[in-house]
Amino acid sequence: MNIFGIGLPEMGVILVVALLIFGPKKLPEIGRSMGKALRGFQDASRDFESEFKREAQQLEEAVAITKPEAEKAIATPKDDITGS
Repeated sequence: MNIFGIGLPEMGVILVVALLIFGPKKLPEIGRSMGKALRGFQDASRDFESEFKREAQQLEEAVAITKPEAEKAIATPKDDITGS
């Protein structure tokens, strides 16, 4: 198991150090706070990703609508020059 480049033994050492520093009564509260912060970060990341995808989709749709008009605008002077 490897989370953020930290293996299981390192996680155990971190947990023991945290237990020694904060004590057994404060540790669950700190864990809850960290869990809420992590969940908030994940939600914000998910929202950002969905907003980015939505904007990219709108941009692709706008390009799909504009592309035929641009190709026609390019073809008209080209036809005038070549005489077709």
